[in-house]
Amino acid sequence: MAEIPHTAFGKKGMRLRLIVRRVRPTPGSQLALFTEFSYHALVTDREGTTLELEADHRRHAEVEAVIRDLKEGSGLAHLPSGRFAANAAWLAFSTMAHNLARWVLGIGLPGQLPVLTTTSRLRLCLFSVPGRRTRSARRQTLHLPQRWPWQGLFLTALRQIRVAT
Repeated sequence: MAEIPHTAFGKKGMRLRLIVRRVRPTPGSQLALFTEFSYHALVTDREGTTLELEADHRRHAEVEAVIRDLKEGSGLAHLPSGRFAANAAWLAFSTMAHNLARWVLGIGLPGQLPVLTTTSRLRLCLFSVPGRRTRSARRQTLHLPQRWPWQGLFLTALRQIRVAT
């Protein structure tokens, strides 16, 4: 971590702080040739220590990812009505659906899948089950296709959720 003061917009401009964080690349990240580190910079005029501001900046990035997911995966890109009550109900149900999807990922597959980070991806891989439900001797059985690529993940999540509840 490094910090330098900066005056924006000339000598009588705003006093800002430039904070730069150097990070070793994670496995699978794409960098330029012969690069050992990636650098993340932020400019702020807030008070506080360098570490507090940088941590707050990273938390803010997580919130923006959740808002993007709510818009793209949970139906908040367009509210359906011109009426406030209808849009409020839509917002409440979309938020509940998003939270349930996060709950399934957090309890059913804790820390296993960085691929399934969006609600639309969860819906595609786990919630849209191409299975058949049968009933025999008062027991219901879900038959999944043998070649369905997400069968193992689905069964693992289902088992974990049954244990947790």
